[in-house]
Order: sequence, then structure tokens, then C-alpha cells
Amino acid sequence: MDINQIVERLRAERNKLEAAIQALEGVGGGPAAKRRGRPPGNANKPTPTAGPKKTRGMSAAARKRIAEVMRKRWAAAKKSGKKRL
Repeated sequence: MDINQIVERLRAERNKLEAAIQALEGVGGGPAAKRRGRPPGNANKPTPTAGPKKTRGMSAAARKRIAEVMRKRWAAAKKSGKKRL
């Protein structure tokens, strides 16, 4: 094979590659640009929690202790003449 035949085959291969690239760009609407944001799809959706969120309760004794402490605090603030705590 002489050099002219090699060059001709390379040009033919290049033309095939360019045609394939143009066909692929036509399908995708242009060159593939990276999209911003969260990609669509079921795999990316957050999973729901197993059940209702449990809240911590306070016992009656603890509530009573806190109420007594707050009454003492308010009484001391009232006695000292403070408008705000």
C-alpha cells in the first residue's frame, strides 16, 4: 500500500466518525452538557420514615419540679423589681 491509499482510508474513516458524532448530537439535542440540580429518577427520591416521629414526654414529677423552680424564679424577679427575666 502506498501512502495515498492510507491517507484516503484515514479520510474515509474520519468522515464516518464525523457522521456518527453528528447523529449522536442530533439525538441528544446538542453536545452533552452537565445538568444542574438533582437528577430525575426514583433512586433519588427520599424514602419515607418508618412511622410517626416519637416525641419525648415529661413525667408528672419532672413537670412539678420545673414548675416549682420557675415559681421561685418569678417570685425573686418580682421581689427585685425586674421587668424581664
